[in-house]
Amino acid sequence: MEGSSEPELGKRERTKHANRRAILDAAREVFAEMGFGAASVRDVVRRTDLASGTFYNYFPDKEAVLGALVDEAATEARERIVAARRSAESLDDFVRAGFRAYYAFLVEDPRTFELLRRNAGTIRAMFDQPVLGGGIDELEQDLRAGIAAGLLPEHDVELMASAMVGAGFEVGVRLLERAGGDDLEAAVELLADVFVAGFEHLARPEGSRPSAGLSRT
Repeated sequence: MEGSSEPELGKRERTKHANRRAILDAAREVFAEMGFGAASVRDVVRRTDLASGTFYNYFPDKEAVLGALVDEAATEARERIVAARRSAESLDDFVRAGFRAYYAFLVEDPRTFELLRRNAGTIRAMFDQPVLGGGIDELEQDLRAGIAAGLLPEHDVELMASAMVGAGFEVGVRLLERAGGDDLEAAVELLADVFVAGFEHLARPEGSRPSAGLSRT
């Protein structure tokens, strides 16, 4: 009996994993095709071989499913971005590498690409949740490490992290809308130019910075 219970437990866990995976895969397709707002739990279940009530054994509602999908994508994207930033040896590399890793991830996975493109507004509203807020926290850590290493000038890391993540997301949304992401490098160059120039401005002595206001005549 003891010998048979362990394989049975393993089979049960594999079944649970497979069912959860089936729901997530179906939801990704449905949300990408119909949009999160128009899709229902029933639409998701219809794309699986599961009974309708099985869905609720894994997720309380469709919002939880979207959260899990975004969490998967965000976790992988953050791993790539952090690795790229932490291998940078210059200010320019630090900025470009992070944005390039993020956009490369978006265009490499067509299913996630379409999910984010179709539901950008809904996902934007999730920025105050840990699933996306973690990216800002990690960038803050990298900015502080960059300052300590002399790679970056002193600055308000909380504001800068929010600005970089926000700009990266919004430009990414436009990138997704344009010909399947063919403008990837153009998006990287645009954001790199903006933020590298901003860091270089902060690195100048206070008295040598050009005035931000308009001169009056």
